[in-house]
Amino acid sequence: MTVVVWIVEGTWSACVDAARTYAPADADITLLHVTGADIPGAAHGAFAGLLGRGHRERDPGNRLEHLAAMSAAQLLQAAADRLGRPCTRTERTGRIEREVVAATEGAGLLILARDGDRTRLGPHSLGPASRFVVDHAPCPLLLVWPETVPGLTTMPPPPPHSPHRR
Repeated sequence: MTVVVWIVEGTWSACVDAARTYAPADADITLLHVTGADIPGAAHGAFAGLLGRGHRERDPGNRLEHLAAMSAAQLLQAAADRLGRPCTRTERTGRIEREVVAATEGAGLLILARDGDRTRLGPHSLGPASRFVVDHAPCPLLLVWPETVPGLTTMPPPPPHSPHRR
């Protein structure tokens, strides 16, 4: 069984801890980090369009790509150290939500964390990328809270048209 652990800044430690707790001892664990291509792409485009045609060495997008790769490598190393067992580290670049879904093809489990409003229960506790992954992942999911779970009193009320509203 392959367990994919989606490593994201700010929530990765909760995902790694969940893998340590719930992944079978004989599971192949893949730590996955995805870097979005949008920011370096915008810098490349701005530079090419406005500033420096013909001077690729000054393109700020190259520096952003390098910094993103260094950050991803450090984050994956920290996650591997915390996991404390053999694992594969995978770095992908592209549309984050689509890269995560693609990386889970054939996996037995994906572990991810809530990344939206984590102060209350409800649909807003998932950001757009996580919502897409939850809706499209081709494998079972383990969705974890990165901090203490909010109390039941934070759950939104039923809609006004609900027959069960009290």
